[in-house]
Amino acid sequence: MSTTSGIMTLSRFIVEQERIHPEATGEFSGLLSDMAIAAKIVARSVNKAGLIDVLGFTGDENIFGEKVKKLDVIANETIIHALDHGGHLCIMASEESNGLIPIPPYHKKGKYVLLFDPLDGSSNIDVNVSIGTIFSIFRRVSEGEDGTLEDCLQPGYKQVAAGYILYGSSTMFVYSTGNGVHGFTFDPSIGEFLLSHENMKIPERGNILSVNAGYINRWEDWMKRYFEYVTQEDPETNRPYSLRYIGSLVADFHRNLLYGGIFLYPPDRKNPKGKLRLLYEANPLAFLVEKAGGAATDGRQRILEKVPADLNERTPLIIGSKREVELVHEFIEGKR
Repeated sequence: MSTTSGIMTLSRFIVEQERIHPEATGEFSGLLSDMAIAAKIVARSVNKAGLIDVLGFTGDENIFGEKVKKLDVIANETIIHALDHGGHLCIMASEESNGLIPIPPYHKKGKYVLLFDPLDGSSNIDVNVSIGTIFSIFRRVSEGEDGTLEDCLQPGYKQVAAGYILYGSSTMFVYSTGNGVHGFTFDPSIGEFLLSHENMKIPERGNILSVNAGYINRWEDWMKRYFEYVTQEDPETNRPYSLRYIGSLVADFHRNLLYGGIFLYPPDRKNPKGKLRLLYEANPLAFLVEKAGGAATDGRQRILEKVPADLNERTPLIIGSKREVELVHEFIEGKR
């Protein structure tokens, strides 16, 4: 926690950041504050999993053909209803919703666009493993009051903010507006997020490898060569790497952000175009890791430069410490 400002709450931090920009209208600050409220409500449901009827499947499938968990639906609806009436947004889109989520006509429209994954890692809900919410914010680029598909299909470098909420042993709200990456831990005794990780920086190198090694037989040759290299014994190059894979992207990313390392979901025979969602997962985390000094690519280009063709576009993801991402590219390019 910052030692220069005493106890710093998320709401106070947002206001103080706004004062740095005299031209600010308060609309963006209000949007972040609404997201924090949604995070508290979702965290409450997550923490009661097993005590109330939020575990298990609904019997439905989402637009990706995946079985929908009850808590997925709760998180999705909570975020929509917490942010659709504040007057800050013109459109939303969610991994759990089919198509665009319009702002109701009886609510004021704003100039921002919200894309989000309401509950990343939801397959882990029933076994009490850390899960999270990921969000991405853009400025509207279309004309008119209501947002359009054009507003959502922007390259990631145009994000004005991104973040995630981690529901684990504690609940954390991590976000960036481009000026550093900051983490706030929820104190349930006072009902506030408190600044606990100011100006987070990912180490330039790290020896934590987050990858689902169960898919090794599906991998391309470069990925197999890379995996063999980093799991060989060599104390001079800090090998073998520690294999740490939770299967919850937010949790794996958060650990590597703090300690250094790399997360890979490479293309394979089953998913040649990758599996993770560009808009709802890769873009916001790529924005955060770059602001923290790291890197994120799809193996060919920077994630934030990819121009999405549709809301459901998937991508390979190589994200983490800058030197570790560079090492992976040496294998992709045949230099190793």
